[in-house]
Amino acid sequence: MSEWTTIVVGVDGSPGSRKALAWAAAEAADHGSGLLVLNVWEHTLLPPAGSVSVSERMVPEPSRTTADELLQVIKEELGENPPVPVKAHVRQGRPARILIDESEGADLLVVGHRGLGGFAGLVLGSVSQHVAAYAKCPVTVVR
Repeated sequence: MSEWTTIVVGVDGSPGSRKALAWAAAEAADHGSGLLVLNVWEHTLLPPAGSVSVSERMVPEPSRTTADELLQVIKEELGENPPVPVKAHVRQGRPARILIDESEGADLLVVGHRGLGGFAGLVLGSVSQHVAAYAKCPVTVVR
């Protein structure tokens, strides 16, 4: 196997993304690569002004909690001592856009076939479709 430097894997905590993480770690080990585990969150739209709603000040920024949860997912899937160097990053933005941007210098981008989105009947989620079409490196979609 050839040596790579970075495999990026998108992880949102869903079962599909957990499988993608385990698959990406094994692939990173095969290629002597590091693993960048990326979680991307975006603010949900708030109800229109004047409606009975939660104020924007009440919407917590999930970065710290999300980072802790991401580290927990990594430990659960890869163990306390992963077989490859792992960096974990939490970013705010549109998941597909951030993953595509991160694919710029990567050797491989790995995502699960579906994430936590609301359309359970879909075979392939929108983020997976987007990154498969527009990433700047090869993409593996793990089923």
